[in-house]
Parts: sequence; C-alpha cells; structure tokens
Amino acid sequence: MSGDLRQALEESDLFARKSLGQHFLLDLNLTGKIARLAGIQAGETVLEIGPGPGGLTHALLASPAAKVIVVEKDPRFVAHLNSFFADQLDRLIVIEADALAIDEEALLASHGATGPARIISNLPYNVGTPLLVKWLKAGPWRGPMCLMFQTEVAERICARPGSPHYGRLAVLAAARCDARLALHVPRLAFVPPPKVESAIVILEDHGKPFADLAGLEHVTAHAFGQRRKMLRASLKGLGNCEAILSAAGIDPTARPETIEPEGFFALAKAWRASA
Repeated sequence: MSGDLRQALEESDLFARKSLGQHFLLDLNLTGKIARLAGIQAGETVLEIGPGPGGLTHALLASPAAKVIVVEKDPRFVAHLNSFFADQLDRLIVIEADALAIDEEALLASHGATGPARIISNLPYNVGTPLLVKWLKAGPWRGPMCLMFQTEVAERICARPGSPHYGRLAVLAAARCDARLALHVPRLAFVPPPKVESAIVILEDHGKPFADLAGLEHVTAHAFGQRRKMLRASLKGLGNCEAILSAAGIDPTARPETIEPEGFFALAKAWRASA
C-alpha cells in the first residue's frame, strides 16, 4: 500500500508545498504505530487535520474507528483522498477547509458523529501550536489527542517546572490534560524531510479542568514574556500585581519557570477577581 500511495502521488504530480508546512509520512509501518499509540476504540470518531496524501489516514481507516473525518486545506489532496480511498467513503469523510477556521463541534454533528472525537494528526508545523490551544479550550466534543509536532514544541507542551522548556504552553496544556511525549520521529521519515526532528504527544483530559483558559493565557503571556524577571516585575502589566500575587499565595520574587501550573491557575483566578 505504501508503494501504491507513492505511485499515486508520482502519477498525479502531487508534491509537498512549503507554504502550507507540508511534510508527508508515507511509511505505513510508522503511521500504523502512531495509530496504535493513539488507542482508538471501536465505534469512535477520529478527526485528522492536514492528512495530505493519506499515509496516516490509511492507518486510521485500518483501526476500529467508526468514522474518520479529515480536514484538508489543499484542494489537490482533497481530490486525491476521495479517489485513493474511494472504497472507504462509507467511513471516510473528506472536508476541504482551514482547520483554524472550522467549528469542529458543528462539523462533527453534521456528519452524525456521536461521543467525543479523538484527534489524531501529523500537524503542519506552522499551525500546530494555535490548533492545540484552540482544542484545549474545546467543549465535550473533543476526546484524547495524539498529535505530532516538531520536537521543540513537543518538549514545551510536556515540560515541568524547572525545565528550560517549561513555559506558557505547558501550563495551558496542564489546565486540561495530562501530556506525555510518546514517540520521537526522525526527520528522514518524512517526504520531503523537514529541517527539524518531530515527536508524538499524547494528551488526555485529567478530569480536573481549569475553566478560565482565556485568563490563563493572559497571565502566562505576561509571566513568560519576561521569563528571566521576577514575577513582581513581569506581571506589572496586570495591574496591582503585588495584590494578585498575594491573593494567589505566590512569592513575588519567584521566577515563572519555577511555578507549578496550579500556581498559575491561582494567579489567573486572582487576576480575574481583581479585574
């Protein structure tokens, strides 16, 4: 099948577009491993963003998922997917759209998806972080996520306090999910190879969500915008930062990279209460 897929791409002169951040995974052993890591359960709906030629899509269709909904911005691959997987269109739904602009909940409902959708994607590098933040804010339509990022971003998502990678992305992820780096993917696994290494991150809701993601974004943007400064300096833009830090029980002389996610949740609550 991998050979068939490569042949179909060559025959149709389909190539990756740098402007869309496209790097394709055509190794079906690797995409099968990613699908297994994702833990797809029978009857689930899977949402894939940026399927491109369909290497990962092939593995998702081989899983017990009841429905696989893919969102592709590049019209060349929308046509290719509908043609290449023509015998699977009872389970595969191909949507031509910009993933940053879609209403996932409405999309899933319109195609009869029931229960939370599991998101499994080799995300285009140029939209991976904004898509993750969008999904962290999502309602009950979203289930667990298995996402590929460049390794640097993956490490930032999974980082803990004290790590050089720890920052606002780790705090935002911790507000909703337990995140773990599950698999490193070498750059030469892609066509064409990107300049950076990649990694798979698994994010599963921990059941103790911090609700005010917008407030948390605001507070962490200030805190980590000047990460080498003490919090009493970096949070000055919030207003009465000394009172906010006191209400949250945070040492004003602490630096942001030392504060647990729960400390930032308390800061966001205190900021919101003071507004």
